Amino acid sequence: MEINSVKTSEATVNYMKFGSGSKPFVIIPGLSIKSVLLSANAVESAYSAFKNDYTVYLFDRREEIEEGVSVYDFARDTAEAMMALGLKNADVFGTSQGGMIAMLLAINYPFLVSRLALGSTAARIHSETSSVIDNWRKLAMERRTLDLCSDFVGKVYSKPFADKYGSMLSQLMSDCTEEELSKFALCTKASSGFDIVHMLGDIRCPVLVLGAENDAVLTGAASREIANVLGCEIYMYGEPYGHAVYDEAPDYKDRLIEFFRR
Repeated sequence: MEINSVKTSEATVNYMKFGSGSKPFVIIPGLSIKSVLLSANAVESAYSAFKNDYTVYLFDRREEIEEGVSVYDFARDTAEAMMALGLKNADVFGTSQGGMIAMLLAINYPFLVSRLALGSTAARIHSETSSVIDNWRKLAMERRTLDLCSDFVGKVYSKPFADKYGSMLSQLMSDCTEEELSKFALCTKASSGFDIVHMLGDIRCPVLVLGAENDAVLTGAASREIANVLGCEIYMYGEPYGHAVYDEAPDYKDRLIEFFRR
């Protein structure tokens, strides 16, 4: 497993890479208070079933985050990073805000995406969902780190998972720096006004939507909307799972592999 960086036209994008397969598998994660690359070993372990068939790439957000950056900028960063690394016809999996980026990849750079799996994401931000994300931004800007970590864990993870691991997760995130809080706040704002429902018809590759009925961040209805517009395959998880079902459900990775191997 290696962690490296690649220069795009406007930024530096950090990524991790592992596996020895001939097919590229690209993971685009959702919002995180601290970089997901700090948990690289856990990511490699979680996706170990992909290591033989794929070379796996996980792309973080751009290193330099400035006011006004948008999800569309993140999509361009990811596309340019993939092209710089010689990746094309990749199987792509995006979760939450990463799913928004993944949809834009499939729309604007179809040669990069062979199959697309979307986890707990949305094609547009509704008022119900923006209130959750706006509150995270407010807490980050006010530097209320403990409140932010507590609310983040409570909204993202299921109650059984949060009851068991929430204290540990909050502790791991609570030492975030001023720079990390500022970056998180700007990343949350990047989704403001996001609406590509009218563009979904431009996605031509096979798509699998995976969501949770009790998603407290982007809602289960948002997953259903994507599948309804695309007429694609969908699987919705019920109790006790929530937004981070992609980290919790024991059969989640199996569903991904089965879809990508067809």
